[in-house]
Amino acid sequence: MNVKKIAVFVSGSGTNAQKIIQYFSGNEQIKVDSLWSNKPDAYALVRGAALGVDTFVFTRKQFYETNEVVEKLKNRDVGLIVLAGFLWLVPDHLIDNFQIINIHPALLPKYGGKGMYGMKVHQAVVDNRDTESGISIHFVNQKYDEGELIFQAKCLVLPSDSPEDVAKKVHELEYQYFPVVIEQLLQGKIR
Repeated sequence: MNVKKIAVFVSGSGTNAQKIIQYFSGNEQIKVDSLWSNKPDAYALVRGAALGVDTFVFTRKQFYETNEVVEKLKNRDVGLIVLAGFLWLVPDHLIDNFQIINIHPALLPKYGGKGMYGMKVHQAVVDNRDTESGISIHFVNQKYDEGELIFQAKCLVLPSDSPEDVAKKVHELEYQYFPVVIEQLLQGKIR
């Protein structure tokens, strides 16, 4: 049986990465092979290691100017790269070699693009008095948050909600749906 391997790329605390690793724990067809970060102090690395996943740290030079990351991923037989709070724009040599998906904490095309991540997104939702927010899971292309949409889920935003309240609702959607969408994609149920 051919096991489908996922590499998760992170820049921060790694709560989504942890949920993805836990979701596929014990799955015989799909495995989180490795966790990759551009930040050596990302807490996601601690989470990954604690769950028995190999972790790697790379520099800006290794990521953008060499094929080192691509070669390591190929040697590990990775079939899908999942961005879970990874903040760098992905270079062409990775896009050309792997299927890559990302999760964004808003309903794209709203509040996407360079610099729009985390609490900045939730603050914008509150500032603009939006009545809903949510998550967008999309394929990665050469521009921030502009790849083809795979899935969206919505949550209500109340007039009394703070950015932190919105973040909590959005995180719940991320944890609920991201692993499931990854699984459906790898099973060929969505394209």
